[in-house]
Amino acid sequence: MRKAFVLLLSAIPALTPTALPQTAERRAWNPGSDAARRIFEESGQRLKIGFEFTSRFEARTGVNFGREPHLENPLLRTRVSAEYQPAGWLKVSAMAQDCRAPLYGRPAPTSARDTVDLQEGYLELFPETKLGFGALLGRQTVVFGDGRLIGSPQWSNTARTYDAARLYYRLPAVRLEFLLVSIVKVRPDEFNRPVLGDRVWGMYHSFPGAIQDGSAEVYLLRHDQNRPGGFSETGRLGINTFGGRVAGPLPQAWKYTLELALQNGKVGPRNHRALGWASRASRSFTTAIPVDFSTEYKYASGTQNPEGNRSGTFDQLYPASHDKFGHADLLAWRNIHNIRSLVTLRPTQGTAVNLMYNNSWLASARDAAYNLQGRPIAQSVDGSAGRHIGQELDVFATQRWNGFVFGAGFAHLFAGSFLKNTTPGVNTRYLYVFQSYGF
Repeated sequence: MRKAFVLLLSAIPALTPTALPQTAERRAWNPGSDAARRIFEESGQRLKIGFEFTSRFEARTGVNFGREPHLENPLLRTRVSAEYQPAGWLKVSAMAQDCRAPLYGRPAPTSARDTVDLQEGYLELFPETKLGFGALLGRQTVVFGDGRLIGSPQWSNTARTYDAARLYYRLPAVRLEFLLVSIVKVRPDEFNRPVLGDRVWGMYHSFPGAIQDGSAEVYLLRHDQNRPGGFSETGRLGINTFGGRVAGPLPQAWKYTLELALQNGKVGPRNHRALGWASRASRSFTTAIPVDFSTEYKYASGTQNPEGNRSGTFDQLYPASHDKFGHADLLAWRNIHNIRSLVTLRPTQGTAVNLMYNNSWLASARDAAYNLQGRPIAQSVDGSAGRHIGQELDVFATQRWNGFVFGAGFAHLFAGSFLKNTTPGVNTRYLYVFQSYGF
C-alpha cells in the first residue's frame, strides 16, 4: 500500500494546492481555466478546450464477499477535450481519454484500464435552436433522467460511453427525442468500438413545463442483445421498457422524484414480464450548518420460478448506478428492495460531508442477487438462503477549491442472511482517497 501511495502522490505534485501561490491576490489563480477562457475569447467564442486529471487510491477487502483476494491499487485518468462551433447550426466535440491502473497485480479489468482512446467524438446539429429539429451523432456520454436506465457513470475509471444517433424536435414545452445507443466496448490496448448486437433504441420525451418547478418524462425503449452482443442463453434478448419519471415540489419545501418502468418481451425462449420502481423525497434545511436530506425506496422485480418458462428479472439496461445502492457499488437495480437515506452536511463553502445508509433484500428469494454490471453474485434456487442481502453504512467527503476536488470515503457492507448462506459471507469494506483537477 505504501508503494501505491508514493506512486499516486508522485504523479501529481504540480497539482496540489501547496504548489500554488498562496498570497491573497493569487489564491484564485487557475492557469488552466484562464488559458481556456483566453482561447475561447480569441477564437471568437467558437473553440472551448477542457482538461481533467484524476487520481484515486482504492483499498477493498472482502472482494466478492470473500471469494477473491483483497485489492489495493491506484487509478489514474487523464482527459483532454475540445469543442468547436464553426456556425450556429453545427458543433463538433471530441475527447481523448487515458486510464491506468498501475500496481493492480494482475490484468486490470476494462472498468479500470484503457490506454489512450477516443472517449467522445460527435456532431450536434442546430445546438442553439430553441424550436425545431436537432441531432446528436457519434460517440458521446448519454444521461436520461436520473441515469437509472441509461447513463454514463463517471466514478468508473474508464467511464461508459456510447456510439449513438439521437434525433429530437423541440417545442416550447416539449422535447421529443428518438434514439439509438450502443455501448462502446472497452479494449484496453485497441481502439474501442461498439457491438451493435447490444443496443437500445426507441423514444425518450421530456415535458419540462408539465409540472410547475418540475419536469415529466415518458419513454418507450427496446433492448436487443444477441450472442455477439453478450447474450449467453439460447436465442436472443428482446425487452420493451415502457415508463416515465416525474419530479417536482411538495409542501414544506420538500421535493419528490418518482419513476416507474414496465417491461415485456422475450429473454431467449422465455416470456418476460418485469417492473421497476424508484421514489425519492428530499429537502434542504437552513441551520447553523446547511443540511440536505433525502430518502429513497427502490424496487426491481425478480424471477419467481427460475425453472419455469417466464422471466421476471428487471432489465436495468445501461444505468449510471454509482451511489444508488450504496457507495461501494455492489448491487444492481435487479431483483431487489432497497431503502436508502443520505444526509449531506455543508460546513463551509465547497465542503460536503455525506452519511449514507442502505438496506437491501431480494424481491424473489429464488432469484439471484446481481452486481453493478447486472451479473449474478449468488443464487439459492430453492429460496432457502433467505432474502436479506445486507446493510451498508458509508461516509464520504469532498472539498472543492479553485478547479481542484479532494475527497475520501469509507463504506462497510454488513452481510445479511442471503450472502452468509450463499457466499463466504465476508463483510465488504471499501476505502479510498482521490484528487482531481479540471477546467
